[in-house]
Amino acid sequence: MTGSAHLPAAVTVLSLDLGGTQIRAAVITPDGDCLGRLAVATPHAGGVEAVFAASAELLQRVAAGLTPENRARLGAIGISSMGPVDPWRGTIVDPPNVPALRNAPLADELEKRIGLPAYLDKDTNVAAMAENWLGAARGCGDFMYVTVSTGLGGSIWTGGRLILGPDGTAGEIGHTSLMLEGGPRCGCGGYGHLEAIASGSGLARAAAESLGDSESAFLAARAQVRPLTGRDVAEGELAGDAKCTWLMERARRAFAVACVGWVDGFNPDLIVVGGTLAEKQGERWLQPARDEVAATAFRKAAGRVRIVAAQLGDDVGLVGAWPLVAARHGIPEWRERRRLG
Repeated sequence: MTGSAHLPAAVTVLSLDLGGTQIRAAVITPDGDCLGRLAVATPHAGGVEAVFAASAELLQRVAAGLTPENRARLGAIGISSMGPVDPWRGTIVDPPNVPALRNAPLADELEKRIGLPAYLDKDTNVAAMAENWLGAARGCGDFMYVTVSTGLGGSIWTGGRLILGPDGTAGEIGHTSLMLEGGPRCGCGGYGHLEAIASGSGLARAAAESLGDSESAFLAARAQVRPLTGRDVAEGELAGDAKCTWLMERARRAFAVACVGWVDGFNPDLIVVGGTLAEKQGERWLQPARDEVAATAFRKAAGRVRIVAAQLGDDVGLVGAWPLVAARHGIPEWRERRRLG
């Protein structure tokens, strides 16, 4: 992507990546360079105004650090946020980990405070845009982007278009149920969801629940120091702990089975897998999914798809701001719903 009909190729974009733990900001050039990265902890005290103020201040600091030439080229703000979001209205809808941001009009607030048009989408969609622009899905029109980290979510592209759904919430693939009854409880309140089995938060919850069974000396020792995390489970497997090994094998198996459903249901050319947990697992995470797809998915679709690692790492949520803005700036539908309220 070298530009769009609505965004001149020379324009740079202010980028904001809002997560439950930290807020990151940078400037993204039309070549994909990431300038002036800054980060602060996401303020959980002070309500929605504290998040608005911290986000605006961070963007202002990034802009102030630019050369005059680069500052003059700033044309818009691209925002990656925890979901779900309403991308047309630029509103965060109901994030489970930061309830203060329910129905928060983040795009409008940053427009007012920074003085540039702002466009928002959920983090997985923005990451997919980045990977489609400069990463593992470069130029691919039919692919899925999946992030396996604290949570598990995704983005679906077909025919070169991002599937949003009428509410902008399409791609919540982590909340597909893999069990008809029972199964581990998910953070959303459901049971047996993929995220409850194969994400960092799901692994941490399962590890904590196992402590009462005295099955894992490794987890019991870690729990004496601090609350357990998915990383503890992964490290426990490497240390030879039987409970951790079972939990990790179940997580990889669940992800592999889910991939079969995605391949049969969406027929993608690629499934691009990112996120901290998957990145650290590497081929241990990806190869079982490839094997399961080859063995059980429809042959035509299985013969087409490739399951590959994402390429852009921690910067993916920042880099995606440029293609986000390029795809939406100057198109009326991305602003009309805000005026309607």
